[in-house]
Amino acid sequence: MKALLLEADWIPRPEYKPTPEEERTHRTFNSAKVWKNPRLKLVNISRPKPGPKEVLIRVRASGICGSDVHMAQPDEEGYMLYPGLTKLPVIIGHEFSGVVEEVGSGVKQFKPGDPVTAEEMWWCGECLYCRGGMVNQCANLEEMGFTINGTHAEYVVIPEKYLWNIESILEATRGNEEKMFEMGATVEPTSVAYNAMFVRAGGFAPGGYVVIYGAGPIGLAATALAKAAGASKVIVFDLVEERLAIAKEMGADYVFNVKELEKKGIKPGEKVLEVTNGYGADLQVEAAGAPDVLLPEMEKSMAVGGKIAWIGRADRIAPIYLERFQVKAAQIYGSQGHSGSFIFFNVIRLMAARKIDTTKMITARYKLENYEEAFKELMLYKRHAKIQFKP
Repeated sequence: MKALLLEADWIPRPEYKPTPEEERTHRTFNSAKVWKNPRLKLVNISRPKPGPKEVLIRVRASGICGSDVHMAQPDEEGYMLYPGLTKLPVIIGHEFSGVVEEVGSGVKQFKPGDPVTAEEMWWCGECLYCRGGMVNQCANLEEMGFTINGTHAEYVVIPEKYLWNIESILEATRGNEEKMFEMGATVEPTSVAYNAMFVRAGGFAPGGYVVIYGAGPIGLAATALAKAAGASKVIVFDLVEERLAIAKEMGADYVFNVKELEKKGIKPGEKVLEVTNGYGADLQVEAAGAPDVLLPEMEKSMAVGGKIAWIGRADRIAPIYLERFQVKAAQIYGSQGHSGSFIFFNVIRLMAARKIDTTKMITARYKLENYEEAFKELMLYKRHAKIQFKP
């Protein structure tokens, strides 16, 4: 089968000392500190076989995540931009849907022909944090497409416990199977936004003001979710006009190009206060990965009791003025992952009920063979919101 493999050289930065375990396994939570010269290549490998509790899936759609781009993209010194958990080499990709081809002898909930998607966070269910309900903080966490082979491939094998049936979405797409699979491949990024906004940050009261920084797939999903949850004003900031146009389609009431605001000497936080008549934002979502630039703006424009849900990943230190959080009884909620708390289940139900339509964010579709062109579009031109591979 064809698959997209990520390789890099294990050359820790001079200032970073890997642990003995990192040196032994080349599995690290500090990817930007150790992996140099990341590179993608299309390979032909044997189709995997499912174990007793596993399922073989033929991939129908697999979205390129910002994390995929940052894993493949070097910084000015040649090191991987992505700062999180990896173990290379690995087949990348984790936002997907597909058809069950074969099931292991112990699989009970799925059968060949079922349309499915899956969680990317492979929690163990046995460690202290899993037993306490914090599955996204699993001590033995594996991540599909990061430490375990992922979905930018023709086939993938996944344990049954991470799978979710997406057949209910077919009615929402009025019987359009291709659209069902494309929407199904956006369940994962939508669930990341859902976890940050409603599980970690606890949501907002209907009628609230919601501000989203970054109109990539996570930010666009957050836009749709905010509107579906009853936000009276959804404000979105980005640098790319094409993405801002999609944000409007997905429910944003106000969209602003940060570069255009800068030309006028206007800061994003000032614009939020203007649009909300000085009240500020009840919930802000950081989905841009620019903490050093955005946190000061978010601080300035928080409402009393305001919340900040942090999703963006970046190997940067951000300034913080705690006085604002004390005076306004405000809070930052760090968020990772999408598992537990019925998150996938609820996102699929929202899609099936036509409360959100995430296919609007899909702006291009490529074959795996054309991966170089697809990644170039996202790395260099940044014109697209969501590109999906159609193996």
